Amino acid sequence: MSLGVGREGAVAVVTLDRPERLNAIDLAMAEELREVWREFRFDDSVRAVVLTGAGERAFCTGIDRDAVVAQPNSPYMQDDPLLRVGPKANDLWKPVIAAVRGAACGGAFYLLGECDFLVAEPSAVFFDPHTTYGMVSAYESMLMALRMPYGEAARMMLMGTAERMSARRAHEVGFVSEVAEDAVAAAVRCATVIAGCPAAAVQGTVRSLWAAQEAARAQAFAQAPHLIALGNLPLERQAELFAGRRSGEFRVR
Repeated sequence: MSLGVGREGAVAVVTLDRPERLNAIDLAMAEELREVWREFRFDDSVRAVVLTGAGERAFCTGIDRDAVVAQPNSPYMQDDPLLRVGPKANDLWKPVIAAVRGAACGGAFYLLGECDFLVAEPSAVFFDPHTTYGMVSAYESMLMALRMPYGEAARMMLMGTAERMSARRAHEVGFVSEVAEDAVAAAVRCATVIAGCPAAAVQGTVRSLWAAQEAARAQAFAQAPHLIALGNLPLERQAELFAGRRSGEFRVR
């Protein structure tokens, strides 16, 4: 299993549990995430969820680069295994709070973009490596443009691996709602309060909040496959750029 699922009363705590891979999402974890969100839809004893990552180094670093995703030979039929890993994509309208420590980057934004709010530890940093490695940041950029001021999202996505947004800065711009020494404990406290409210009212509010942005999201997502097909470097060149990366050469702001 790539996920841990625990309980704090009416709050479920879901942990991405591949710390040796910085909680990168492989195909097995992607399927487990889809399954757990679907299970929570039918479990009335779960009234709120906290999502976090195992270990101190990372919440999640996106897709596991060793994952083999077969693709049709057409720009019109791309398969993205991360499009269905989030709670909203699986029709779960119970509140989900992210508790972030360490790095959250790239494909992690598929998950963070579908959480209702974020709590982060001071160690948390956010960045998107796509442009550095010759890839279009499409879905990730679209999700983050709905969660923070446009200029902040643009800077994070365009700077690639050269810069990381600190938990402090993420809080200043409203992407993170709270910075706490123990993000899981702080998120569970919030989730417990929410779980104590009438479930139908909570779920209706979650659905209402999502409705405010889903039309723009759907229109943007419709453009993503073509933008990716046009802008991505060949896979071999992406791999060369990734192999030539240098650790530690980044600024935290």
